[in-house]
Order: sequence, then C-alpha cells, then structure tokens
Amino acid sequence: MGAGSRAASGPGPALTSTLKPVSTNAIGRMVGLLGDEWTLLLVRESLLGARRFSDFSERLPISNAVLTQRLLKLVDDGLLSREVYQERPLRAGYQPTRQCQELWPVLVSIWHWERTWVPEHPEKMPLMHHRTCGQDFSPVLRCAGCHQPVSQEHIDTEWGPSGGWQRSVPQGATRRRSGTDRHRQAGLFPETMSILGNRWASAMVAAAFLGARQFGDFHTRLSAPPALIADRLRGFCTIGVLQRAAHPKRSDWSEYHLTPKGLAFFPIVMTAVDWGQRHFPTQEGPAMIFTHRDCGSRFTPELACDQCDQRVNSNGIEPR
Repeated sequence: MGAGSRAASGPGPALTSTLKPVSTNAIGRMVGLLGDEWTLLLVRESLLGARRFSDFSERLPISNAVLTQRLLKLVDDGLLSREVYQERPLRAGYQPTRQCQELWPVLVSIWHWERTWVPEHPEKMPLMHHRTCGQDFSPVLRCAGCHQPVSQEHIDTEWGPSGGWQRSVPQGATRRRSGTDRHRQAGLFPETMSILGNRWASAMVAAAFLGARQFGDFHTRLSAPPALIADRLRGFCTIGVLQRAAHPKRSDWSEYHLTPKGLAFFPIVMTAVDWGQRHFPTQEGPAMIFTHRDCGSRFTPELACDQCDQRVNSNGIEPR
C-alpha cells in the first residue's frame, strides 16, 4: 500500500524551526537530512514535478515500502506537505514546501560536480539549460553582496555562537545503501554520498577545507575513532578528493591535501550550509560566519550562469 493511503495529517511543521541551545546546530541538522541519498533524489523529483506516489515510484528504483517511509519522513521534516486529493480510496499528493524549493542551489551544485568529476556515472547526467539567455550553462559560485566569483581561498571562516565540531556532527548515523546497490541503480549521486552520506565523512571534508592536513588534525578536531579517520582518509584518496603527500619535515608522517576535485566540492558545501543556517537557526546565533575577503561583507552564496553572468534562480533553469 502506498504512502497515499495514510490518514490525512494536520498542518505540517513550520518551515523554519529554532533549535534549542546545546543541541545539534544547523549544520548538523542539515547533514542529517541531506546525508540520506533518497532525500536528495526525492527532493530532486519533487522539484521536477513529481507530486503523487506513482510519480516518484515510476521515476526512481525504490520499493513501495521505502518510498512510503521516506515520503512521510520528508513531510515530518518539513520538506514536503501532504494533501489528500481523493477520499475513497484515500490518495494524497506531496507538494514541495518553500524549505524544499530552496534546496535547488544545492542540487544544481551537486549535478555540476558529479557531471564534471565523476566520469563513470550510473546515469547520463543531463545538461542544464538557462532559460534567460537560452544557453546550456555551468553554475558559478558568487558573493551575493558584490557578485564576484569566489572559491574557498576568498572566504574567511570562523565559528559562530552555536558553532563547534561536536554540535556540527549529526546525532546517529546517516543512511547509505551498499556500494554495490549505489552503482547498479540509476539516478544516484554516488560520490556526493561518499562525502555527505556519512556524518564523519562530511565533518572530515569540512575540516580539510578549514585547514586540517595531518591525521592528528582530524582526530583532535573531531574526536572520531582513529580507525574510522584512517578509513575515511583512504576512501577520500581513492575517489580523488584528497591526495596523500609526504610531510615536509617528518618522513614518517603524511599530509592530506584537497585535490582540484575536492576543492570543486566547495559550492556544494557553501550552498548546503547556507540552506541549513537559514532554515534551522539556533537561539544563540549562526554555527559558522563567513566573510568575503574582497568586499569585506558577510558572505552569502549565489549561483550565476557562466554564459551570461546573470544570477540564476529555480524558475530559470531546466535539465535537458
């Protein structure tokens, strides 16, 4: 029986929820939500027009039981709203909330990274078309204040009032399917999930962007089990996000540096953190504060078209 058979629910959760002090902060909440592969895929299909249970089941290789569970969880998390459109038999549709609709920069950034850096993708990644200029385009990360393109070297980062490593890691494990299933099924984000799909993996990539280079750096900042850190570092080197190098002063030590592929993940990190901090604020204040060095303003990300240099929005782009 599909998710449409559940009894009608009351009003969904507020689009923006304030977290209590000394709880998982906005970044941890964001990773806990987006670190589930089905969440990203269901959000993608919702933004592309899927509304009914059958729409999602026809577009994705997902069982009815898992689809039912995930749709209801997305309603509980505030990403979808559930509306009954037929009483007998009971059927319901799922509309994207504003919170869901504002995930489009994250999905566009993931699409561009996977299309550029994952040559053996399980499905052919479509081109992205910018309706405003009529050209196929790639997104460019810019500062919303001065509209200049940015990379990680242009941004100064500091912990905010609700920041800290322990509060930025989601409680409990995020969910992934086995590697065999991920590569056999179509429409997935295999290497993005190698980073976002595990709470420690996502924290380690963030640590790398914030300057962690040696094994001890990751262990000191995250307090994760040493065996887990070693396993994640090996995995990141295998997929080419990190590169192992000799320590300049100690021959028995190694350093881990972000590769061009790893550095290219930066727009995903920034758009995801921005989304999380806007939708899951804490009473204390933001978890992280970003400053654009060139213009000196608080950094807010935006995406622009590389063909016409205009800011893109969700209504102005389409896959093809």
